[in-house]
Amino acid sequence: MTSTNRQFNPFRQFRSAIAPTRRIDRLQRQIGIWVCGILLGFVLTQVQAHCAVAGEKIASRLDTLAQDVRQPAAEMSYYPQAGQPTHQREFRGVWVASVVNIDWPSKPGLSVAQQKFELLAILNRMQELNLNALVLQIRPNGDAFYASQIEPWSSWLTGRQGQPPAPYYDPLQFAIDEAHKRNIELHAWLNPYRAKLNAEKSPFAANHMAAVYPQYAYRYGDLIWMDPGAKEIQDRTYNVVMDIVRRYDVDGIHMDDYFYPYPKSGVSFPDSQTYNAYRAAGGTLSLADWRRDNVNQMIWRLAQGIKAIKPDVKFGISPFGIYRPGKAPGIVGMDQYDAIYADVKLWMERGWVDYLAPQLYWRIDPPQQSYPVLLDWWVRNNPQRRHVYAGNYLSQLDNGWSVGEFQRQVAISRQKANQLSLGNIFFSMKMFRDNRGGVNDIFKSAVYPTPALPPAMPWLDNEPPEAPAGVQGSTGMISWNPDTSNDVRSWALYQQFSNGWQLVRVLDRDTTAVSVSPGTYAVRSVDRLANESSEQIVTVQ
Repeated sequence: MTSTNRQFNPFRQFRSAIAPTRRIDRLQRQIGIWVCGILLGFVLTQVQAHCAVAGEKIASRLDTLAQDVRQPAAEMSYYPQAGQPTHQREFRGVWVASVVNIDWPSKPGLSVAQQKFELLAILNRMQELNLNALVLQIRPNGDAFYASQIEPWSSWLTGRQGQPPAPYYDPLQFAIDEAHKRNIELHAWLNPYRAKLNAEKSPFAANHMAAVYPQYAYRYGDLIWMDPGAKEIQDRTYNVVMDIVRRYDVDGIHMDDYFYPYPKSGVSFPDSQTYNAYRAAGGTLSLADWRRDNVNQMIWRLAQGIKAIKPDVKFGISPFGIYRPGKAPGIVGMDQYDAIYADVKLWMERGWVDYLAPQLYWRIDPPQQSYPVLLDWWVRNNPQRRHVYAGNYLSQLDNGWSVGEFQRQVAISRQKANQLSLGNIFFSMKMFRDNRGGVNDIFKSAVYPTPALPPAMPWLDNEPPEAPAGVQGSTGMISWNPDTSNDVRSWALYQQFSNGWQLVRVLDRDTTAVSVSPGTYAVRSVDRLANESSEQIVTVQ
């Protein structure tokens, strides 16, 4: 007991020492508790606020992530996916030449009824063959196959330059209307500088460019050719094209390979006066570079002007098939860069054209002008990723070529679809018109057995139209509501088979019902640039 008391004695002394301050210690504890309570409440309030903000951020992020997950599906629905109705797009064109009455009209001075009959026969044959683009020559040599305040009526149409058709009608407007009824694009084909061929016997009308600007109309061999270096002639061509784009619902403006004339041995193009005036004004380009620049300026100006008026009108050019000899392996032939002053490669590099249709007018096998070698060069020199539609010389059926040659050429074009070789244009229509060599039978069965829409051009328009509304199926019939958006050019009808979907019909915009056999179908809206809407699927018993 004694030792225990001694053990606690210091503690007692400590308690005695601090005893006078016990009441203050309690007050401090109470104050401390209050302060801690206040601080704890403040902290909890802040934590709650921060948690609420964090919760909102998390919720917002989760919603964003959900949208991110959903968005690609919405975007990708515009493009073909597995199981969706789709088909291989393809430009299937044909040149209809009016110069020298190659294709239409068959001769000058036909009655209006006969002219219309022949043109309708061409369009019906195109529809029968599943062709989808008519390249119609409407200005063969400074004249017009349409109502123009600038140029005279063509003698190839009426027999005399400047004489309108009687009874009056507008052939271009008629062609556009009838082509679009058949879901065929119409590309207006113009020659910029050719003024007269020897075969044309009619004299110039007073408003023909050679009569208005005789100082720039040059005799060159059996041709009369306007000077591409004269601003008045450049303006004339530009104004003609802009007039057509403004007034007509053309799908495209098309030019071929005639810029400066093809050279004649020993004959110089007589533009020295214009070139000397350019030099006297301070110009420094060589004659060849100046001529190329004249053509380049025209192509650039047309490209800008067309898009300024109607951005959805395509601009295409069909140049000579060889850019420069030796550029493609083993290729020899005319150098269009130096001979007709066409720097086509530059136009492609600058993206001035929407499509190029190089005239690959040779067979597949000869190495000096080989169809596949040349096509390969053109698709490889396409940095702006424009479309390439090879031009095919179908008229060689009259010179011993087989239809099989053209089957193979189309197959080669299709093999390069991933390089934007997306179709063909055939010269000329009379081969199909007359079924030369049984070409129609083979094309219908083996080349174009089913319809196809032209390839879309997303740099011009990538906005799909609204989907068809009110799609219903009944016994043997599908119907839908008329278009009210004015954005629909046609309707695409797909049918589902065991191996997938197939495009079976392309119907004009005024169609709102179609008879079908039992099956599952999809209907899509198609706009003027061949963008397709999402599909409406219906089953017909």
